[in-house]
Amino acid sequence: MQAGSDASARSQPDLVQLMIGYQNADVAATVTLVEALSPQLHRFFAAQMGSRPDADDMLQEVWLRIHRARHTYRVDAPLLAWVYAIARRVRVDSYRRRHRIALREVACDVLPEVSAREQEPDKLPSFEDLVAALPESQREVLVMLKVNGLSVEEIARATSCTVGAVKQKAHRAYVRLRNLLQQSPTTGAARKEV
Repeated sequence: MQAGSDASARSQPDLVQLMIGYQNADVAATVTLVEALSPQLHRFFAAQMGSRPDADDMLQEVWLRIHRARHTYRVDAPLLAWVYAIARRVRVDSYRRRHRIALREVACDVLPEVSAREQEPDKLPSFEDLVAALPESQREVLVMLKVNGLSVEEIARATSCTVGAVKQKAHRAYVRLRNLLQQSPTTGAARKEV
């Protein structure tokens, strides 16, 4: 965990300088900032929603909101926490919008059920499958912490939680993932061989 936060701390000043350039309408800084942050924001949305098209839409929406709110960023505040607070809001708004649409939709015909694809017996579940089994708050913290490399303090700021609450959610996510992996048939076979 320390290595991820060190990398985040090293890249943070560069990102802040890019954000300052973005605020001052520097095209090169803007392009570099978007290219630097978009992959991890996309992973954040994809891991949360489980849908690439939804993640693409939310990535576009988050950059629109960042653009509109760029003047509110303060240089003394952590940039990633500011960006992820906006990203989290975009995710929540997207969920609410999809929920409202689903309530208004009317089913017209019953579609035949498609059989679930079978897992290969010698393969572990994918990261997306494992993370999808977590409650939303734990999934959000785990993705920000381990996939996007944010520090616990940055996550606390982005999610409006205390540092202790973030640590607790991360711990519970680890315990749940460990239990899921222990229940996986392939991990049981691997343990017998050792």
